[in-house]
Amino acid sequence: MDWSASTTWWVIAGALVAAELTSGTFYLLMLALGAAAAALGALLGLPLSSQLLAAAVVGGSAVVVCLRRRSRRAHALPAQRNPDVNLDIGQRVQVAHWQDDKTTQVHYRGAAWQARFVGHGEASPGLHVIHAIEGNCLLLSR
Repeated sequence: MDWSASTTWWVIAGALVAAELTSGTFYLLMLALGAAAAALGALLGLPLSSQLLAAAVVGGSAVVVCLRRRSRRAHALPAQRNPDVNLDIGQRVQVAHWQDDKTTQVHYRGAAWQARFVGHGEASPGLHVIHAIEGNCLLLSR
């Protein structure tokens, strides 16, 4: 059974996809795109050097694009302060009184929570906003 160059490239692309499924790295999928580009080049009758160039350019460019997109997202808030992860962030609670160490107990969503003031200035009674959550302690600010 003779394999054509395009079949070889498709097998390489499939192996890269399988490796990505076992490792969980997205970059192997980008390299599989490069192998698919080389397979298409082989179908068009390009020489081996052009197939290798297509694989390198497409796969390498896709990896660079993924790295740049990932570096832009690296500045996301940690989960304990991210309202996209924790829907309680930004909600308001009423504080009746504060202890001297800037802690209190508040009722929120039908339960008693420990709370700590992390805002600027003095901790005074009134309406506060949930800034973050650490374990079972709400971090509040004005």
